[in-house]
Amino acid sequence: MRNRYLDLLRAAAIVRVIVYHLFGWPWLSILLPAMGIMFALAGSLTAASLDRRSAGDVITSRLRRLLPPLWALAIIAVPAMLYLGWTNEDGGDEPWSWKLGLWILPIGDPPGSERGIDVWEPLWYVRAYLWFVVLSPLMYLAYKKIGWAAVPAPIILIAFLDKSGFSLPFGRADAAMWDFATYGACWIAGFAHHDGRLARLRPVVVLGMSTVMGCAALYWLRGHAGEGGYDLNDVSESQALWSLAFVLLALRWQPDMSWLAKNRVLDGAVDFLNARAVTIYLWHNIAIAAIWPVLTLLALDDLDILDGPVDLVASMALTMLAVLALGWVEDVAARRRPALWPAAGRRKAAADPPPDPAPRSGRTRSNGFGVEPASVAAAAGPGRDAETAGTPRAHRRGYAPAQAAGEPDLPAGGGFESPPVVPARGVPSAPAGYRDEQDQVAPWSAPGGNGYGTGRQPVAPYPEAAVSFGPPEDGPRLRRQDAGHPDITPRGPAAPEQSRGHDDEPAAATSWFGGDSDEGR
Repeated sequence: MRNRYLDLLRAAAIVRVIVYHLFGWPWLSILLPAMGIMFALAGSLTAASLDRRSAGDVITSRLRRLLPPLWALAIIAVPAMLYLGWTNEDGGDEPWSWKLGLWILPIGDPPGSERGIDVWEPLWYVRAYLWFVVLSPLMYLAYKKIGWAAVPAPIILIAFLDKSGFSLPFGRADAAMWDFATYGACWIAGFAHHDGRLARLRPVVVLGMSTVMGCAALYWLRGHAGEGGYDLNDVSESQALWSLAFVLLALRWQPDMSWLAKNRVLDGAVDFLNARAVTIYLWHNIAIAAIWPVLTLLALDDLDILDGPVDLVASMALTMLAVLALGWVEDVAARRRPALWPAAGRRKAAADPPPDPAPRSGRTRSNGFGVEPASVAAAAGPGRDAETAGTPRAHRRGYAPAQAAGEPDLPAGGGFESPPVVPARGVPSAPAGYRDEQDQVAPWSAPGGNGYGTGRQPVAPYPEAAVSFGPPEDGPRLRRQDAGHPDITPRGPAAPEQSRGHDDEPAAATSWFGGDSDEGR
């Protein structure tokens, strides 16, 4: 079955992004470093894909699902920015240049007008995600060679950048380098989550490392706080340490999620948020900027104590309108049937596993997967072993029928990819069981398996729930003096075109929609 814990983490991060961008509360960056979580989940899924397919297939598959929703945004936003006077603006990026091609392949931050800042500012995540995907084959190879030593390498890079003052001459390249250094450790920690290395760490070790890194992050933040207060998004060093500490704690343990299925409303919301994560991220900032003129038109712009709840409901509602209008692009990109509302009927219950062969002799003992090794061995025919007996050929390779060779990376329905479980070294392979478009048998869900690697029992890797893109935020940000927002001073030398990083400020309620900001409300 799907790992609903990872689905819930991702859904909570999406909501946190919207709330932070709307209200700008700095403590949210500490409560839930959503960006680090999302990069870790994406790294985990990418590692799972690299284990069973070629690097080229993995990269093209990820880009295929990432880029079409961006293009849909570009088709609407770029002409709108040109119509509203982008060509007449002084400074910033010129609209008619090669940089406009970054809306097609965002190896750098796509350009935009000052009035359209709420459109292009969050796109740093698209660029960062693209580079992480492209570099993942090399990063994963290095991780398999040196193990845990690969995880702190990006943080060491931050220390080098701080001490040396090194910067790249091209502003967009410098921004990409800093984002890699800030979130690279979380991405590589996702590799450790996938292959079970994180699960095999003793709890005291995880708690100790996370405590040390968390305290170091807060100490550094205390001495380098920006004008916005103690906000991790202002300080890359603290963001990197705190995010990694949170990731290790969040992904080391797998809580029981059976309660989620009992709450149909919350369960459906989690499905919806995961299935439309790309569209929600690309459009939520625009929706936040649009609520001020909308609420003014409806005479709901000055409700005193109700301002906050009304603003939140309005921003969510406008985001949902964008999802209804353009969310189907994610379905087309994933090569599945377009759906207006993806949550309904998308996630099926896992089918019952095939019955175990009847034991012929010997005692019956569970191997942690609900299968008796001796019984399976007895049922194996010529040329077959106990690990594959009674299992269809596709399952012996770790694939469910929906993911046989030559089929799309993302199975039809639901918007998620759940790769098969690949046992860690020394762990007996389990029959893959039957699985529909998304569901699979997880080692901790079977009788007799604890799923946590307690004692000396080896642990199979966690199955990866969908991380086709993830809800981004939490990163270094762009100054917004003209928009009336607090300055976020870029680190290092000033970039020629854009300062390093630019994502996680409350959306500017300014000239893009012609409305007034809600400052002072």
